[in-house]
Amino acid sequence: MNIGLVSENLKNLSESRSYLIAYSGGVDSHVLLHALVVLRQQDPDIQLRAVHVHHGLSDYADAWQLHCQKVCAQLQVPFVTEKVMLNLSKESVEAAARDARYQIFAKYLQPHECLLTAHSKDDQAETLLLQLLRGAGPAGLSAMPFKKEFSQSWHLRPLLDVTREAIERYAQEQQLHWVEDDSNENLRFDRNYLRHQVMPLLKARWPAVVNNLSRAASHAASAQTMLSLLADNDLKVLVGSKKNTLSIAALCALNPLRRASALRYWLQTLGCRVPSTKQLAQIEKDVLMSAEGAMPVFYLEKGELRRYRDDLYYTELAEFDQQLKIHWDCCSTLDLPQSLGKLLPGDYKDYQALTVCFRQGGEVIKPAGSNFTQSLKKLFQQWGVPPWERDRIPLLYDGDRLVAVHRYCVSSPE
Repeated sequence: MNIGLVSENLKNLSESRSYLIAYSGGVDSHVLLHALVVLRQQDPDIQLRAVHVHHGLSDYADAWQLHCQKVCAQLQVPFVTEKVMLNLSKESVEAAARDARYQIFAKYLQPHECLLTAHSKDDQAETLLLQLLRGAGPAGLSAMPFKKEFSQSWHLRPLLDVTREAIERYAQEQQLHWVEDDSNENLRFDRNYLRHQVMPLLKARWPAVVNNLSRAASHAASAQTMLSLLADNDLKVLVGSKKNTLSIAALCALNPLRRASALRYWLQTLGCRVPSTKQLAQIEKDVLMSAEGAMPVFYLEKGELRRYRDDLYYTELAEFDQQLKIHWDCCSTLDLPQSLGKLLPGDYKDYQALTVCFRQGGEVIKPAGSNFTQSLKKLFQQWGVPPWERDRIPLLYDGDRLVAVHRYCVSSPE
C-alpha cells in the first residue's frame, strides 16, 4: 500500500487536516490509523483522534476495546470509546450495529474534523454486488462514495481505491497486531457469504473482478450525479404555491421517469429516506392522480405526503398538544414550540399581555381592513392553508377576544 496515495486522497477530498478515525481494531482500520500516524510525522498540522464502538455482540468485545485503547496510547492518538445497546426490534443485527456506530461517530465528531473509515476496494465490490442483488437503482449501485456529508462535516474513505490484499500486506510489513472479529466468519450474514463463498469463485474466473466492480460503481455514481443535476433543474420549475411544496400539475406534465427522479430527489433534499420503486408507484396512483378535491395521505418512515389543491406537501410526523396555552407578556421575544416560529414584541405593541392558544373550532375574527367578522375556518380556506396545518397555527387572544392569527392576520380595532 502506498501511503503517498492515501495522503493524496485526503488532500483531494478535504482541506481539513483534523481527522476522527473509526477504529474497530481490525486490520483495515489499524492500517488506516497507522498510515495517518506516519503522515502526521511528515505533516505536523495533521490532528488525529480515534473512536471505538463497543457493540457488546461478542464475548471478546471488552478485550478488543482494551486492545484499541493500548494501541492508541502507543501511537499517541487521543482515544474515545463507548458501549452501545443495540435496538434489534426492527432491524437486522448488521443494520442495528451500523446505525449505532454512526450515531456514536456523529456524537464525537467535532465541526473541524472529518470522519475517516477504512473501507477498501474489496468492500466497494461487495457493496455493489449486495445492492445489485437487492435490485437497487443507480443510487444504490453507486455503492460507497469517497466523500459524503456527515453530521455537519464530512465522512471520507481514503482507502476506497486500495485492495484488501494491499492492506493486509502493509499490516504484515509493518508488523501490526490487530483483532479478528469472529462474526466475520459467520455465513449467516450476507456480506460474509459473498466474501467467503462467492468472491473467491469470481476471482478464480475473473481475476480483475474487484477492480471491475469498483469501476462499475464509479460509472453508476457518475450516472446518478447526472440524474441528480437533472432533478435539481426540474425542481426549479416544479415549485408549488408554498415553501417545500411541489406543483402537482407541473409534476404530472413531466415524463414518468423524470417525475419519479424528481420526487426521489426532492424527498432526499428534505431529509426523507428515498422511497422504493413500489412506493413511488403507489404515491403516483394514490396521491398525484387523485381528484383535486381529495386529500389523500401516503405515510413514509418519518413523515407523510399529502395533496391539497394543486400542491404536494411533505410533513414530518409529530405529536401536537392542541390544548397548549402560553401566556406572553408582549415585552420579550417568544420562541414558539415545535418550530412554529417566534412572536416579536414590536408586532403586538398595542397589547400588555396575550395568550397563545390553538384552534378548538368555532373561532371568528374581523381581519384588519375588513368590514365583516368571519369564521376562522372560512379564512383558512381563503388563505389556502391545508387542513392538517390549521390546528398548529398559533392564535393570539386578548382575554376572550381573538386578536391575531400568527403570520396571517390581525383583527380590526374595536
